Amino acid sequence: MSSALVISPVFKSCAHATDSSGAGAYSGNGMQLSYKPYELELTHVFTLAGSSRRTTPVMLTQIHFEGFTGYGEASMPPYLGESHQTVEAFLKKVDLTQFKDPFQLEEIIEYIDGLAPGNYAAKASVDIALHDLVGKLMKQPWYKIWGLNPQKVPDTSFTIGIDTPEVVKEKTREAAPYNILKIKLGHDTDKAMVEAIREITDKPLCVDVNQGWKDREKALDMIYWLEEKGVVFVEQPMPVEAIEDMAWLTANSPLPTIADEALQGPADIQKLYGVYDGINIKLMKCGGMRAAHKMASIAGGMNMKVMLGCMTETSCAVTAMAHLGHLAQWADLDGNLLINNDVFDGLRVVKGKVILPERPGIGVVPV
Repeated sequence: MSSALVISPVFKSCAHATDSSGAGAYSGNGMQLSYKPYELELTHVFTLAGSSRRTTPVMLTQIHFEGFTGYGEASMPPYLGESHQTVEAFLKKVDLTQFKDPFQLEEIIEYIDGLAPGNYAAKASVDIALHDLVGKLMKQPWYKIWGLNPQKVPDTSFTIGIDTPEVVKEKTREAAPYNILKIKLGHDTDKAMVEAIREITDKPLCVDVNQGWKDREKALDMIYWLEEKGVVFVEQPMPVEAIEDMAWLTANSPLPTIADEALQGPADIQKLYGVYDGINIKLMKCGGMRAAHKMASIAGGMNMKVMLGCMTETSCAVTAMAHLGHLAQWADLDGNLLINNDVFDGLRVVKGKVILPERPGIGVVPV
């Protein structure tokens, strides 16, 4: 595909064959992985309960096989503990040429998982590219392969970071096309944030506290107040280690509580049952689409709510996650909407509704 040439010449190859430009080239000896570091530029300063940033490092990956290319991505916000250096070090260990059949997903992903502990964003970058490749070989989008209905993807929320009331009002006006807004809380300005938004819109809100509330009684009082303000759920209100306080809060809360930082992958869901009402699944934390699908199925079977989230990402990873939308009650798939230098065309958001591309694989193309 000619559009791939826009970015492929600067990809580094960790395969055994490259073309003259340094990009991975298929040699007939299995799959070839290549990668490229990139820096995402946020349209606004992004402020959470404990940090602020203007950029997010990502690693863009490609897997080449018999004339087909699958695209993937690792996004590395600071709290994940991964970086361009750690992801590159991990990807250098990956040798996909040993696998002659990309459809052996379980075997390949088991191999990737076993290369080193952690490194979940790095693993996700390979997993996403592998799924994209297999979908293209099957000539089907992943929502069809999984038997899911793209019309049942929840409307995505749009995130408004912590800021002054005037900036919050400006961001709220900019978010007019979206049907639900997500607010970052966790400072002593929480009520002022919500009041500022309520001066502009009466749309439903969800809040993400990023572990910012430390006292469970005050947290419960705040949740009752938020319920009066039209909030529909509260994400990660208390620190991860405050398990007993969090279980008490969930038992007494009038709103659902959702685990985010408390959750990594499929093995964590059982221990969160009764502590939270639901989970926020993110590809960069669980290691990719395979694990995310398992998590949504496990949580659904336990009658826990499912939210699909993202980091600050290009349309590649955000679109990959959107294929699971049918399995979720809520979606926060706006990471690509918060940046001004996306390198992929993928999902679209029309009046708040997520529209998946009708293309095979995850459905993204380089731009």
